[in-house]
Amino acid sequence: MEVMSTQPRREEEEEKRRKTTVFQLPLHYPRYSKKDYEIMEERQVDSLLREYGLPVKGDLEQKRKYAMGAFLWPDQLA
Repeated sequence: MEVMSTQPRREEEEEKRRKTTVFQLPLHYPRYSKKDYEIMEERQVDSLLREYGLPVKGDLEQKRKYAMGAFLWPDQLA
C-alpha cells in the first residue's frame, strides 16, 4: 500500500494563497478634505492606500494625487 504525502498539496495551496490578492473594504471611508491630502505626510498616505489595497508607488505628490482621485468626489477636487 502506497502512502501519499500531503506536503505537495499544502505547498500548492500556500502558493495559491500568496498569489491571490484580497481586497477588504475597511469599515470607514476616509473623510479627509483636499487640503488634508495636500499636507498629509508620506507615511500617512502610504498607510491609507495600503489599508484600501491600493498601489503605493511613486513620489509623495503622485501618491497624494492618487489618494485624492480615489477618495474625493469630483466637486471636492475643484
